[in-house]
Amino acid sequence: MYDKITNPNDKYSALKVNAAIEQPSQVNSEFLKRHVKGKELSINDYVDGILTKNRTILSQAITLIESSRYDHQEIAQQIIERCLPYSGKSIRLGITGVPGVGKSTVIDVLGTNLTKTGHKVAVLAIDPSSERSKGSILGDKTRMEDLSTDPNAFIRPSPSAGSLGGVARKTREIIVLCEAAGFDVVIVETVGVGQSEIVAHSMVDFFLLLQLSNAGDELQGIKRGIMEMADAIAINKAEGENKQKAEIAAGQYRNALHLFPLTDSGWTPNVFTCSAYDNINIDKIWETVNEYVIHTKKNNYFYKRRNEQNLKILSESIDSHLKENFYTNSIVKERIIEAQKEILDNKISAYIAAQKLINDYFNDIKKDN
Repeated sequence: MYDKITNPNDKYSALKVNAAIEQPSQVNSEFLKRHVKGKELSINDYVDGILTKNRTILSQAITLIESSRYDHQEIAQQIIERCLPYSGKSIRLGITGVPGVGKSTVIDVLGTNLTKTGHKVAVLAIDPSSERSKGSILGDKTRMEDLSTDPNAFIRPSPSAGSLGGVARKTREIIVLCEAAGFDVVIVETVGVGQSEIVAHSMVDFFLLLQLSNAGDELQGIKRGIMEMADAIAINKAEGENKQKAEIAAGQYRNALHLFPLTDSGWTPNVFTCSAYDNINIDKIWETVNEYVIHTKKNNYFYKRRNEQNLKILSESIDSHLKENFYTNSIVKERIIEAQKEILDNKISAYIAAQKLINDYFNDIKKDN
């Protein structure tokens, strides 16, 4: 009797097991179709996507530019070449300053102010990579809270990966794609005061140096070369008790700039205070940029500088290709290990070893020809 009642297969049993409802799969099949099993994009797909302002395709194209794979680079260069006729119509603004000066906050407020007036803003933030792990935090989007959610803005942090030259080339190429995608203001944010500023200066139209007023001797920690590159100096965080200190610092910078020779552009760098926190005088930055562009276009310096930048890209590309071709040469790859061992064993100097490798490389090329 007990068995009969507890047996769920017994038609007289009180225990009945209904057919289970089929549970949905934990994997979204539509997502897989779109992102995993979707067809590989062609060159035309990339170019059409960029020209129609498709953010996803723009991001994918930038990823190809940043990739070190040869096949990715080959595709990326074809995309860039197709997008070149649609580029060059933006204002390129470089922003630099010591860590903690508020670069990201200034860009967040400035970019938001610009999008409210109809501009489309792309921010390319060069993020410092760890020399040890080669990793980057890429945290600029977290510091630009308003701009990162703005539909008329695009933020792309790029890891420096220990190579400023590589960043320079890739950033210039990314600028071309962003301009082709309709962004009329491109902001390049640099790592901090140092060699990266020279690199950034070589790819922008206007260079803004942000400074603090309470960082000790205002002029001591700034290299003359960086001040000479600046088209404007803004003393940030000029609010509350710091406002008066900022005005004093601005006066010191104005006096220092008077000692510098006249710039090739004929432009006198502006110095002013601002507060990104209170959105005070941030519009002054864009007003100054517009004044500079009008001034330099009138005397043709704007176009001359763009041409010089393009020629610089040519020489840097030649250097990059020659270096890559040298290190991927089979003879060099075979003999460089032996050369390194001889250097460590003090059997040969590094200079002579380098010359021998270069001679081996050219001899190998002559043999093939």
